[in-house]
Amino acid sequence: MDFYLRQMESAWFDAQHQLARWIDCDSSCLALFENATQAMNQLAYSFPLKRGQQVLLNPHEYGVVRSIWERRCQEVGASIIDAHLPLPLDDPMQVVDAYRRAHTEHTALWIASHITSPTAITLPVERLSREAASLGVPLAIDGPHAPLQVPLSLRQLDCDFYLASCHKWLSAPLGSGFLFANPRWHHALDKPLCLSWGRLKPRQVENWSDHYLWTGTRDVSPLLTIPTAIDWFHQRDPDAVRIRNHDLAQFARQTLLDLLKTSALVPDAPQWYSMMAAVWLPKGDHRSLQQELWRLGRIEVPIVEFQGRHLIRVSCHLYNDQEDILHLARTLQKALKT
Repeated sequence: MDFYLRQMESAWFDAQHQLARWIDCDSSCLALFENATQAMNQLAYSFPLKRGQQVLLNPHEYGVVRSIWERRCQEVGASIIDAHLPLPLDDPMQVVDAYRRAHTEHTALWIASHITSPTAITLPVERLSREAASLGVPLAIDGPHAPLQVPLSLRQLDCDFYLASCHKWLSAPLGSGFLFANPRWHHALDKPLCLSWGRLKPRQVENWSDHYLWTGTRDVSPLLTIPTAIDWFHQRDPDAVRIRNHDLAQFARQTLLDLLKTSALVPDAPQWYSMMAAVWLPKGDHRSLQQELWRLGRIEVPIVEFQGRHLIRVSCHLYNDQEDILHLARTLQKALKT
């Protein structure tokens, strides 16, 4: 009780302030959530979506994001539309043009991943943000794979909403995420789906994000350790980590391309992919391949079904090295022959 009554709020705000510095935004624009899924649900039920309006996504978005907005659209009589990105991509304006072509007078919101989950593509979110602003439509960026993979400055990005989880590349514990909201949207986010005290009495809610502080008795330690994760990477130079991990992802990508004789989705450049790389598998049914790679080599790697084919998506962090990639290649070769 000493922790909950006298220590939790100050520790919470410290974590919020340090995370805000890491992603370069004002801490008053930030709310802590257990993960990006919770944050996206809160956004979906806070956004003033109306009957007849449209939410614009693209086929590379994370499946749960689509499910959340499909349900919300169904409830209010709105609809989902897609911006179809051509593959392979070789020009950032292809992404912007796809969104612009799909946009209509009924489009109420654009949603785009910073780094796509199924295809590991870094989308040109800065250009999307400028284009959305020019059309007067808000942009929500789904960024669970972005913190650490890419430098983040939400001040420069100037999107309307940004949400992410810190347990992926930033390596904070499970249960650590956030929602950023531009000040022009704070009024829409002051009604939490899980209503509780917000602040412990006699303290009063002072900011929209205070509503998400006290949502009932729970273990908030994952959120409070975000500063520890940030400090750990600061000690190792985040830019050096990014260069090292991108080089390994580049090695993985080329190794798989040489083995599989297939193709990549984007050019071989850091602007298109960072610490993850996705490569097409040969045509065929590879639905059991992920389990087979685990059985043969104790390798866990996503095999993603996308647009009627399968991709293998490799993630490279400080705990991986080239020998891990070569072990994957050898095991993959064996699995594809069986």
